[in-house]
Amino acid sequence: MAYLTKMKGSTKSPPRVSLVEVGWSWIGAFLGIGLVSYIDHFFLQGSDWLLVIGSFGASAVLVYGAIRSPLAQPRNFLGGHLVSAVIGVAAFQAFPDRIWLAAPLAVATAVGAMHLTRTLHPPGGATALIAVIGGDKIHHLGFYYVLIPVGLGAVIMLAVALLVNNIPRNRQYPEFWL
Repeated sequence: MAYLTKMKGSTKSPPRVSLVEVGWSWIGAFLGIGLVSYIDHFFLQGSDWLLVIGSFGASAVLVYGAIRSPLAQPRNFLGGHLVSAVIGVAAFQAFPDRIWLAAPLAVATAVGAMHLTRTLHPPGGATALIAVIGGDKIHHLGFYYVLIPVGLGAVIMLAVALLVNNIPRNRQYPEFWL
């Protein structure tokens, strides 16, 4: 019974944020994902490269909407994506015909590696998974996946986060770098 009791939670929901905070989060997410999408569409379309991956959507929530979270800080944001991308590509290359094994191996190993490197960033799990299930375009990139789309896309989003999150007087990003 004590085990089930733990599932009820122990604290209340977080407080609401102001509409101004919502607005700045929206602007950051729009500009960050917008710039990555713009570069992808106008500079990489028709090539073997891409810049937009699904895990960047979840990262946008953190780096523009939860800017004080340790999970949103540059070390975690960049490191979590990069560590996870390497692991995801390695898992796919080790088991290309066993996606059922490569997928959980990539995500679980990425979680462990992010913990060990102090770069825990939840969207990193998706970055590792995308390397496994992403299809031929992703698979053909091999370890270039770590640089483009993951590394370059994350650096672009971080630059937008640094610019936008520091415009209002009551917002500061980052809380820490290392």
